[in-house]
Parts: sequence; C-alpha cells; structure tokens
Amino acid sequence: MFRIANPEYLYALIVIPALIAFFWYSRILRKKALALFGQKDILSVLMPNVSASRPVLKFILLLLALTSIIVGIARPQFGSKLKTEKRKGIELIIALDVSNSMMAEDIQPNRLERAKRAISQLVDKLSNDKIGLIVFAGDAYTQLPITADYVSAKLFLSSISPEMVPTQGTAIGAAIDLGVKSFNPQFAGSKAMIIITDGENHEDDAVGAATAAAKAGIVVYTLGMGLPQGGPIPDNSNGQKGYRKDKSGNIIVTKLDEAMLQKIAEAGNGAYIRANNAQVGLNNLFTEVNKMEKSELESQIYADYDDKFQYFIGFGLFLILLDFLILERRNKYLKNFKLFGERK
Repeated sequence: MFRIANPEYLYALIVIPALIAFFWYSRILRKKALALFGQKDILSVLMPNVSASRPVLKFILLLLALTSIIVGIARPQFGSKLKTEKRKGIELIIALDVSNSMMAEDIQPNRLERAKRAISQLVDKLSNDKIGLIVFAGDAYTQLPITADYVSAKLFLSSISPEMVPTQGTAIGAAIDLGVKSFNPQFAGSKAMIIITDGENHEDDAVGAATAAAKAGIVVYTLGMGLPQGGPIPDNSNGQKGYRKDKSGNIIVTKLDEAMLQKIAEAGNGAYIRANNAQVGLNNLFTEVNKMEKSELESQIYADYDDKFQYFIGFGLFLILLDFLILERRNKYLKNFKLFGERK
C-alpha cells in the first residue's frame, strides 16, 4: 500500500509550471535581444561555442530535481506490515449517478460535483464502517469494492466523471442489483445502500430492484440531486459553453423526479432526502444509517509504513550534480571529436 505522509507539501509542485512559463518567456526575450546584434548565421560564427540545446537540458534536469525533492519532502511511504483488525460497524455502498443530467447546474457548481464533495465529507466521518462505490448511467460499474481504506475511497471518488461510463441513461435498478452483489456474503451485519441521483430513471425497474434488496436485508436510501424546477444540461462539445438540445432544437431541461426516488426508498425500507443549494443532505442520511445495528467487522490494514523519501531526495541531488557538470557552452576540446568518424 502506497501513501503520502505529508501530502500538503505537494502543493509546492505548483511552482513547476510557473518556472516553465518564466523560462520560456526568458528564451523569447533572449532571442529578441540577440536579433538586435545581427543575423543568426553571423552570430553563430562569432560565438562557435554557444549551445542552444544545453541550457534547455540543464533547465529540464533542474525541474526534475526540484520535482523529485518536493515529492521526497512529502514523504512517500509503502506499507510493510499487515494486521487484522476487528471493529464494529456496517457495510455501506454509495451508488452515484454519473449521467449527463448530473452536470446540470441547478445545484452549484453542478449536481455531480456537489455530490462528490458531500461523499468526501461523509468518508471523513467514517471510523469503523466499510464503504464501497458504484457509478452508473445507462449501466452500472463497481468503482471501489467494499473496503475500510478511506484514503482509497477518496482517491477513486476524485476521478469520477460522466466519461467513465460509455452508455448514457439512468439505470437505477442496475445500480441496486450490482450493489446487492457487491456486499460481503459472509458479513451478517447491517447493510445499506445510498443511491445519489436526480431520479430520471429511463432504463429498468428500480422499484422492483429495491424491493429485492430489502428482502435480502439491505436498506436502500435515496438522495435526490437537483431542484424540482430543474436546469439545462451543459454542452461544451463545440469548445464554447452551450446546452444540450432535443431534435426540435429546444434546450433540454432535466428535472428532479422525487416521486420515483420516494418509491425506491419506500420499497427499500429506507428514506428519501432532497438536496438543495444550502445542503446536500447526505449527513442526514448517514445519521439514519448510523442508527443501524453495528456488527463486528474484520479487515486487514497496514500497521507499519516504510519511508522512501531518501530515494527521491537522492535522485534529486544526483540530477543537481549532473546539471552542475553540464556546461552551457560546448567543450572547445571535444567539439571536433567524432566517436564513429566521418562517413565516406
């Protein structure tokens, strides 16, 4: 298991693109300054030892060295020892709708991004529970199997986008069916699913799937992302902001289907909560979930981590030494040396 002990230091990497921009700009100014003295061909004769590529190579080496040192300061670590830990909790699966309608901006900044932020905050509150992530649109896919590794959960969450599901639509039933199969069959404790969607189900029998999940002992909660009046779906395919239109040229407005989500929650013996611009409501749902009976969970976690920062620091120092040894000018003693001789 890999982790960064002090990830806050990685923010220093923002200086890399700034240095690249500064170097590129200084090269432009240098070329303009040289152009004032004469033509390039004449100047190359007057300055035979000047190299155009070596300063670039030295700059790249310095950038790599700086990057390596910054990563080293952030203390990369690898897990070296596993231990089995027992604790009381529940198994929770969150199914997140990633269809195009979740990009509507009736909830700021948009439905999907607001849902991801709320899930991230929820993960921060977990302590003894296991969590899994499912994404769905026209079909459903497991993004993260049931795990107690909250760091991985947040990492996978950050990469979620509509592009990761090739088939568009909103197959809530498929997400529930996949969730039922994703729980640990050996775990006899409480199991819950939270379906986060705008409720526009066009694909399958979501209510029937929730009923089947309830019979299997899984409580299904629903969280409605969107406002009743709805909003247009952004379309940036032409390089400029626009909105999706139907075949008649009218802007498509996606609205929250509360009736559907209430039916799904009722069939799944759960509860329905609607999000708004003031709050998402996931914390309220988690309060309900947290009331469920806790059972003993057994999971393997990494107890010890070995620091590997020394390799990154060492590599960075080596690159700095290499940069020091490489001169910006050509070596006058080696410039005429040809390793393989001249071609005849």
